[in-house]
Amino acid sequence: MEFTVRQIAAMLGGDVHGNGDATINMLAKIQDAQPGQIAFLSNPKYENFIYSTQASAVIVSRDFQPKKDVQAALILVDNPYSSFTVLLEEYHKLISYQKTGVEDPSYIGKGSEVGKNSYRGAFSYIGNNVKIGDNVKIYPHVFVGDNVVIGNNVILHPNVKLYAGTRIGNNCVLHAGAVLGSDGFGFAPQEDGTYKTIPQLGNVMIEDDVVIGANTVIDCATFYGDSTIIRKGVKLDNLIQIAHNVEVGKNTVIAAQTGISGSTKIGEHCMLAGQVGIAGHLVIANNTSVGAQAGISKSVKEEGQQLLGYPVFDIKEYFRSYAVFKRLPDLQYRLRELEKKVSQSAEVGS
Repeated sequence: MEFTVRQIAAMLGGDVHGNGDATINMLAKIQDAQPGQIAFLSNPKYENFIYSTQASAVIVSRDFQPKKDVQAALILVDNPYSSFTVLLEEYHKLISYQKTGVEDPSYIGKGSEVGKNSYRGAFSYIGNNVKIGDNVKIYPHVFVGDNVVIGNNVILHPNVKLYAGTRIGNNCVLHAGAVLGSDGFGFAPQEDGTYKTIPQLGNVMIEDDVVIGANTVIDCATFYGDSTIIRKGVKLDNLIQIAHNVEVGKNTVIAAQTGISGSTKIGEHCMLAGQVGIAGHLVIANNTSVGAQAGISKSVKEEGQQLLGYPVFDIKEYFRSYAVFKRLPDLQYRLRELEKKVSQSAEVGS
């Protein structure tokens, strides 16, 4: 697919300096770009590349003042990085949503409905009474259980598994191997030392504009009528475990290998780095940032905190404590030397 520089500028709300009729069919880094491609310049340390790039167009800031002649057409915008991100998003949509039709073999159950402009890949399975919106792309080997509801403009990448009753909103992306609605970790200890399985009867509800990374697992709620809830705009990385009855607030982002135990409520606009562990039945306040490998064992009630360590505490206090921790061997040596001197002085005095 090709667009002119002028069409791209109109999409970004930018102004064109140079050949607005040049055609663009690909995005690239400024140092590697070739004719027919578009790049961007945001970091000043890459400015030298704009004078040698082969790109047909470069997105730059409105206040950019070239020191030499530039062969590429320039698109002047307020924020080059954000504008290039918009282009990446649009390009991704063109690639992701172009597939349509039904590949064989695939299965769809009784009472199920699929909207317009959909795609169902080979070996995909759709159960009974499933409702699927418009422009949904279901890639090969996807399993969609009974009574699942999927909104518009959703992408289910290969091997996604949606257990019965799962609800997914609009504009969501589930990457390969994601599993929604599997049983929560519910087992009751018995007197003979065995464990009895507690049936998990609830579901998972995903709101609009959510992205779920590869091999991430979200367990269903325990009781019928209850949901494990991922609110609007949440972005989940790969390999995340979210247990039964958890709720993740709007626009929260969570990095890989984080685990959230059952019935914990994560606030809005939170940021959890990789390998964070959160105990069950806690409440994490809005705008909380948690550093990598941190462990949370108590609720975080004050909004806007930056936390690190296990158990977590304020990040500034953590680094002050860590500075002392690194000096412990030296402090121990000095303490022993001091003890020797005190002991020697006591012997002399006696």
